[in-house]
Amino acid sequence: MNFWTKVAGIILRNRFLVLIIIAGITAFLASQTKYMKFSYSEANLLPENHEANLEYNKFLEIFGEEGNLVILGIKDSTVFTPEKFNAWNNLVNKFDDREEIDFTISIADVKKLKKDTKKRKFVLEPLYEEDPTTTKEVLAIKKQLFEKLPFYDNLLFNKETGTLQTAIYIKKAIINTPLRRDFIFNYLKPTIEAFEKETGMDVRISGMPYIRTLNAQNIQDEIQLFVGGALGITALIFFFFFRSFRATFITLLVVIIGVVWAFGFIGLFRYEITVLSALIPPLIIVIGVPNAVFLINKYQQEIKKHGQQAKALQRVISKIGNATLMTNITTASGFATFVFVKSNLLREFGILASVNIISIFILALLIIPILYSFMPLPKKKHLNHLEKKWIENVVNWMEKMVRNHRITVYFATVLIIVISIIGVYKIRVSGSLIEDMPKGMDFYKDIRFFEKEFGGIMPLEILIDTKKDKGVMKLSTLKKMDKINEAIETFPELSKPISVVNLVKYSKQAYYKGNPRYYQLPTGQEQSYIFAYTKNSNSDASMLKTFVDSTGRYARITTFMKDIGTDKMDVIQQRLRSVINKEFPSDKYSVSITGKALVFIKGTNYLITNLVLSLSLAILLIALFMAWMFRSPQMILISLIPNILPLLITAGLMGFFDIPIKPSTILVFSIAFGISVDDTIHFLAKYRQELIANNWRIKPSVYAALRETGVSMFYTSIVLFFGFLVFTLSSFGGTIALGGLVSVTLLLAMVSNLILLPSLLLTFEKKIANKKVFKEPSIKIFPNSDETTEESE
Repeated sequence: MNFWTKVAGIILRNRFLVLIIIAGITAFLASQTKYMKFSYSEANLLPENHEANLEYNKFLEIFGEEGNLVILGIKDSTVFTPEKFNAWNNLVNKFDDREEIDFTISIADVKKLKKDTKKRKFVLEPLYEEDPTTTKEVLAIKKQLFEKLPFYDNLLFNKETGTLQTAIYIKKAIINTPLRRDFIFNYLKPTIEAFEKETGMDVRISGMPYIRTLNAQNIQDEIQLFVGGALGITALIFFFFFRSFRATFITLLVVIIGVVWAFGFIGLFRYEITVLSALIPPLIIVIGVPNAVFLINKYQQEIKKHGQQAKALQRVISKIGNATLMTNITTASGFATFVFVKSNLLREFGILASVNIISIFILALLIIPILYSFMPLPKKKHLNHLEKKWIENVVNWMEKMVRNHRITVYFATVLIIVISIIGVYKIRVSGSLIEDMPKGMDFYKDIRFFEKEFGGIMPLEILIDTKKDKGVMKLSTLKKMDKINEAIETFPELSKPISVVNLVKYSKQAYYKGNPRYYQLPTGQEQSYIFAYTKNSNSDASMLKTFVDSTGRYARITTFMKDIGTDKMDVIQQRLRSVINKEFPSDKYSVSITGKALVFIKGTNYLITNLVLSLSLAILLIALFMAWMFRSPQMILISLIPNILPLLITAGLMGFFDIPIKPSTILVFSIAFGISVDDTIHFLAKYRQELIANNWRIKPSVYAALRETGVSMFYTSIVLFFGFLVFTLSSFGGTIALGGLVSVTLLLAMVSNLILLPSLLLTFEKKIANKKVFKEPSIKIFPNSDETTEESE
């Protein structure tokens, strides 16, 4: 009695115990879902000890979280009327009183730096004392602001377009917590909507905390959409093929329990839900349904053959169990290769995916035969799908291609490979933080608005370490920093920089009675007079601490960048780095370019290197599986070609359709490869069984395997195609691309496995016909039919 026959006996004899254990585990994992939480920060794709992360963490230690700014913008000429001008400034006062807010900066907060000659210090005076009551007064304030105070240009207004901007700084302590979400949804948005209704003005909102909050909410909403969509579409297709409510219900039950387990494991491992881990539950549905297709199809074939339920169920477990185990292990292995990547985000995804794929296999293998054992035999109408004419026509066409048109198949394959390679060379890499965001959403349009008006919303920071206390305020250091500022201003992708240099320039302007012509760094001669005033005043101390640390050793230059990809960012970095290297000798200064957006861009590049590594590892692992199962070097090559071809076509399509490689689309290859290998294993497993039955004659064995597995592979590929197509309902560009590309790849994989694989087997028949080459496999994928019959009778 072989191993799988024993397993079948144990499962069917202990039906109630198995169901109780499954119910217990499900209840336990359902209780773990309370620990699930959504990620409130951007995905960090780099290892913790990566240089870019270490530099960013050092910046955070000195200056704290840089992504705590929410900006409000308004481009409306009527804002310069008393009612609307005052309403705009009063809006900000409402936020100032909130405990979540650190401080705000608006036109009402603008202070002019004035020279107090008697006390030899600078004092701050408000731009205006009382709310203006006439349009003339408003225009006078506008003129003073736009023409006399260059310090605030691009910070609170755009001189060219008249657009106004207000900055709201959220407390750093709550920036990566649920309190941020509560503030934005329960207070910020309703307050601004009420203001818009009252004034008729259109307020634009942006900034990293706001974008991240809306993004996280979108992910949350889409999990429900994906799970519901995947369940609905797979159930519909399943019913279309099997025409059985019973079979559809059992399949849905299995995948619903699988989804509960998937959410339970996220909670159990205390992982956060990110853009990647949000894909796991629908992925489990899509992968779980093919397991059910193979098991139920086999059960119905057996019932049709001999009508004995006990024998049919035993054969379902013993014949399909091993093959399905192998297919699920290979799929899980494809995902498990991410475990070897140093990125925590990918490692978590790999662990969750592989654990859940094995779980859904176990659930299907246990639940489907047990539930059928409690039910009456399927009726004749439920077995009619096994003889559908159109399915037979599809299989006949495939057999005809393999039998008579192998040269055409090879010619088409070579042509496709050449075209795909051309496409591969067109692929670009994107490290954009916002490229995937829903283009139709208001918050995406607002991002573009701020990019156009103020140069961007994603902070890019330059951290300068002078290596000595009070080194920042040396005139030589300030002049060097000004050179970086000038370099930044040459890039249209970056906003005007702001640093202590701006403040020192403003001090000189104030020293010369506010004349904007003197908004520049002091000369060596002026320095001692101006800095004497600065030392005596504490008015600009609070402004200073934003740009310089308490010791005066570290300074920051902040600029905001547009949504740019890795190529442009590399150019900007190189040019900035050349200025830095020239101005700041490394023995006296240490200068790093950092910021959340830059870390994300570097993470994307790191990810591509790891994709190549994990995919190579997956191919190697699966080659080892093939070697272990079939003990034939030729079979390894023959089995890998039909699976690598669809990946090459997908990469080509990405190049031709300008779908960039980015964190969201990078998974296409691993998912598609892991799943497409399943078809190969099912086909080769059946092929080997037919070889033994046909006394090692290749041709009849190939055609018999094609006819037997063709239907199930066709069913599962269609289910997978539409299952992954559910992801195209997403509002995220990357998820749409992922769904569409995986769907296409899996269809191509099916065609490749049912036409190219049999063609290769027939072409190389002389090489693999010898029994010595095609040895007894180390484990039996399918037991021989005779053996199973004898054991069960």
